[in-house]
Amino acid sequence: MANINKILFITLSNIGDVILTLPVLDALRDNFPQAKITVMVGPRPKEIFHGNPHIDRLIIYDKHFRLKEKIKLFSELKKEYFDMVVDLRNSFLGALLPAKYKTSPFLIVPKQIKHMKDRHLYRLPEVTRGYQRLPEVASKRSLWISQQDEECIKKILRENNIKEEDKIIIVSPGARSHIKRWAQDKFVELISSLVKEFGMNPAPACRSGVKVVLVGDKGDVPITKYIVQHSSYPIVDLSAKTNIVQLACLLKKSKLVITNDSATLHLASYLSIPIAAIFGPTNEIKYGPWSGIYSIVKKDIFCRPCEKAQCKFGTLKCMQLIKTEDVLKQVKNILEYRIQSAEYRVQDNYKRILIVRTDRIGDVLLSTPVIKVLRDYYPNAYIAMMVGPYAKDIVDGNPYLDEVIIYDKDGKHKSWRRSIKFAQNLKKKRFDLAIILHPTNRVHMVTFFAGIRRRIGYGRNFRFLLTDRIKHTKQLGQKHELEYALDLVRYLGIEPKDKTLFMAIKPESEAWVEELFKQQGIKKTDRLLAIHPAASCPSKIWPNERFADVATRLIERYGFRVLVIAGPKDLALAGSVIKHMHHPVINLAGRISVSQLASVLKRCNLFISNDSGPVHIAAALGTPVISIFGRNQKGLSPTRWGPTGKKDKILHKEVGCIECLAHNCTKEFACLKAITVDDVIKAADSILKS
Repeated sequence: MANINKILFITLSNIGDVILTLPVLDALRDNFPQAKITVMVGPRPKEIFHGNPHIDRLIIYDKHFRLKEKIKLFSELKKEYFDMVVDLRNSFLGALLPAKYKTSPFLIVPKQIKHMKDRHLYRLPEVTRGYQRLPEVASKRSLWISQQDEECIKKILRENNIKEEDKIIIVSPGARSHIKRWAQDKFVELISSLVKEFGMNPAPACRSGVKVVLVGDKGDVPITKYIVQHSSYPIVDLSAKTNIVQLACLLKKSKLVITNDSATLHLASYLSIPIAAIFGPTNEIKYGPWSGIYSIVKKDIFCRPCEKAQCKFGTLKCMQLIKTEDVLKQVKNILEYRIQSAEYRVQDNYKRILIVRTDRIGDVLLSTPVIKVLRDYYPNAYIAMMVGPYAKDIVDGNPYLDEVIIYDKDGKHKSWRRSIKFAQNLKKKRFDLAIILHPTNRVHMVTFFAGIRRRIGYGRNFRFLLTDRIKHTKQLGQKHELEYALDLVRYLGIEPKDKTLFMAIKPESEAWVEELFKQQGIKKTDRLLAIHPAASCPSKIWPNERFADVATRLIERYGFRVLVIAGPKDLALAGSVIKHMHHPVINLAGRISVSQLASVLKRCNLFISNDSGPVHIAAALGTPVISIFGRNQKGLSPTRWGPTGKKDKILHKEVGCIECLAHNCTKEFACLKAITVDDVIKAADSILKS
């Protein structure tokens, strides 16, 4: 094949698709440097090859040509007597033109070759089929950047006060198809976050810094214009102001490209520029970035990648569920050099993960570190959490979750029939991993009938329905419940780095508390004490009059405004505490939701409570807690259930019980009565005076 002197290269019609074929053209140039190459291309991508001295002839082929024009073109090409025809369109020209060597339209590309760039390369004739590497940037001949294009970009950058030393981040918010576009509002948020993270100096005269440049074609102008108008920081908008080759010149000067699935993505890949790519319905395995350093941001909901032109559900959730934080994290990974080679890939073992915990609010809150750990390890996974209705506010709004699923075992889904129906609906979401943090017959059954491929949990209660079981030793109380929850993550080989509790604060709850405090005359300078005298079991309830005495003494010592908190079932209990007090208090018993409770506790200087769920809410929000424990059972001890804050205090006394009978106690809960008012005051003093 040494006598190949004339090659016809027939490429595609869309700009992005043509860029995916450039490695094939590079391969032809490398293998046959003496050959004259004719390129046939569609009208839109013609500027990729225009003016390239390494291309002997450029033919513009419009698939809408009339038959007469196509026949005329065929006749002209036939007279050229090409030695090789490489037809990536599978057109009649490639099939009928005479040539010594031709790509076969009947060639079957192996299934393991998935990316379109690699599939195009595979179609080369046998002599070049072994060419599977992307040429070095310096040796690329298929994209010619002229001196005129270089000067044009330099002029544009000067006019926009962008210096040589500035770090340029290119943002390409458009795409040919609307279903491939991430929301323009989120691009505004992302750029704002980038400015805060990397300290972009908004002053034009700044010596150096990070500069954001928007790019796109004329169809993207409304999007880029919106982003500029709604951004609080200066952004350079170059959409529709460069041609493809000039855009390539600009990309070469950038540190990072943030883009949807678009032609810009493939151009940056060809130039080996670091890329953060946002993918929705498109299959990233076929059309993802292929530069040396890149990261893909996606949300693997049950229906993606559909590769359809329209969303059959009309929701485009695969794009909507991608949060600003998801993209920002991958951008930071690239800019802070956490991703240093193409070998870096986010974990993709599990695409749809279900976390299950259907017990009390405190238990669910203590499990929130599991959510963050899984999100960090599987950033592109669709992660949902199944909780009871009473715990919804604990995880609703958690930025690391994509969905909260309510399983009402005591109400709507109480019967076995309804639980099976619930499982059938859950099956439609196609979860491939369930992590069951609290073992119950019901949740093991539900996850089994939901067809979740891997179900990890504790070996107790219908444990045969699990695929993976770890030994249940929670009753021994050897460590904190938070650690027991994280053990299921460790089982996957993931070592948690962040064990912080998290509860989202909702704007509507903040507004409710502002109005409440306004009505009650509470000022921002007032010191607030919240007390919670209730609990789920009588064996956890410290005497009412002692709560009243503690509150009274702390009011007199520190000038606290006191708020009494309790659920709807504990109104009488709260009323009894208030009755024994000598100062006015604000009674919130039965009046607030879990979300509103969080907004209240966030403003408090101190929270005193029995062992209960609100203790963990306060701890998660950084409010100092004094938690009163009674029962002498290892599985219910402070070691397992105590608050996790650094300033938090635990009060718990041994009274010599050989066996704890819990609510059937025959000693009138001596363990609780052993904790005195002075004990609580002393704990409060140590917190407040520090």
